[in-house]
Amino acid sequence: MKIGIDMMGGDFAPLEAVHGIRQYAGEGGTAHLVLVGDEGQVAPLLPGVPGSYEIVHAPETIGMHEHPTRALKEKPRSSISVGFHLLATGAMLVGSLYSLKPLEGILRPTISTIIPKEGGGTGLLLDVGLNSDCKPEHLNQFATMGTVYAREVLGIATPRVALLNIGEEEGKGNLLAQAAYPLLRENASIHFIGNAEGRDILLDKADVLICDGFTGNIILKLAESLHGIAARNASDNPYFERFNFEEYGGTPVLGIAKPVIIGHGISKGRAFKNMILLAQKMIYTEVMQKMKV
Repeated sequence: MKIGIDMMGGDFAPLEAVHGIRQYAGEGGTAHLVLVGDEGQVAPLLPGVPGSYEIVHAPETIGMHEHPTRALKEKPRSSISVGFHLLATGAMLVGSLYSLKPLEGILRPTISTIIPKEGGGTGLLLDVGLNSDCKPEHLNQFATMGTVYAREVLGIATPRVALLNIGEEEGKGNLLAQAAYPLLRENASIHFIGNAEGRDILLDKADVLICDGFTGNIILKLAESLHGIAARNASDNPYFERFNFEEYGGTPVLGIAKPVIIGHGISKGRAFKNMILLAQKMIYTEVMQKMKV
């Protein structure tokens, strides 16, 4: 198994990526890691790091303020561009998504995030930012992909799917929610339980919550702030630690041919380690292939 890592992505590149590789190998990780980045910066950090890996030199870097699509075209030797090329030849990239093609039949790929539930359970929210504007058909496919991911990766045998809305009753919400509801109800590949409200997100009402990326990203950023507030107030409640993005590593992209995980710009070693572990699990379960419609 090969797992590729964009070594130059993030505010603390490439040092924290190396810390993550060290942690992964130290905990028994066996995947062969393809380290994509500036060899002059990466190689000096690797002596003494255990595990199986190789460096693929990529001398250019795309800055966070550059236009992503234009930068990919203008910087073909950047770590992201080289990583996408490797992806087509069998390596997998932990990094950003801008040019990968969706699976056959998938209208739009989506990104999802883990939702820590009160009581210890785990849910899934999607989309959380890739598709700010959606059609009802997109939400319906998000529900199918989220169901597959929740079953194969989160281990939920029969995931309950809910449409995030402003009321429980059918017919509530904006035009998108009203049009998506009947599609979800008739979708035989999911277990649709109806609408869920904002107050239900952290409770055990549903396992997969569906919304457009604009709404989902606002919820994601709000959830991230909960961990920060708890940390600043020295809260020792273990529930709030579950909102620490480092615990999950990154955000998986669903609906494309091979696993891609988007990491947070401020990711440290723990997050990189968990991104590698998530990629490994997604490959083992063949979750992406099971999302074909």
